[in-house]
Amino acid sequence: MTLAVAAGVAILVILALGFVLGGRFGAFWLGKGAPIFAHPFSIQALMHVLFAVGAAELYLRARVAGWEASFLGRGILPEDAETVLQLRDLGAIRRSVANEFDADAGFLPGMVDLVILRLQTSRSVDQAVNVMNAHLELLSQRVDLRYQLVRYLVWAIPTIGFIGTVVGIASALGFVDPDAMDLKAVTSSLSIAFDTTVVALLWSAILVFAQHVVQKQEEMALNEAGRYCLANLINRVYIDAPDAA
Repeated sequence: MTLAVAAGVAILVILALGFVLGGRFGAFWLGKGAPIFAHPFSIQALMHVLFAVGAAELYLRARVAGWEASFLGRGILPEDAETVLQLRDLGAIRRSVANEFDADAGFLPGMVDLVILRLQTSRSVDQAVNVMNAHLELLSQRVDLRYQLVRYLVWAIPTIGFIGTVVGIASALGFVDPDAMDLKAVTSSLSIAFDTTVVALLWSAILVFAQHVVQKQEEMALNEAGRYCLANLINRVYIDAPDAA
């Protein structure tokens, strides 16, 4: 839904700018005056819409990363240097995080719930560590998969830009007439043709940079959740000999 809204807003902005930008700026950013695919159905307009979709997706991912990181400050687990947890203490902690996660979000509370469940069923810290490590690996792969759309857009935008350049060059060659050479028309068409590549490279560079920043934040939130669970849950659990048996 958010991505559709972003695409719609981008289209409205493009249409509005069509009444404002003219001359070289209008040709560069909006494709005005292009012999083929002219504004508002220009190659530039398509790239602007795709960029808006990618930016909206990264905004959502950044919001999720911030929300995941916020769990670290909620005091879900004891963080002092003295507290030792026993099996009878874990039920209350698990109940406190029961509604804080789902299948797609809530790294830390989901991990706490899973580790406590394993501790309660197996009464083995080693098995709990193995479960946590496996869960971390699965979450890491899930985080990486969430950026597939952005990766595709980072590839698609330059590709569309290059296609626009090829189309523009082909159009410019149409003005080449050995008997009546119109250099002004040829150079103007070539200039517009290369505009699509420049815009494409600009938008893709911004998306790549933003993707690295946002993905790093989300991966750091996941790593910190694992560290927090290891330091404040697994390392604090004491299972005496009768319970271990």
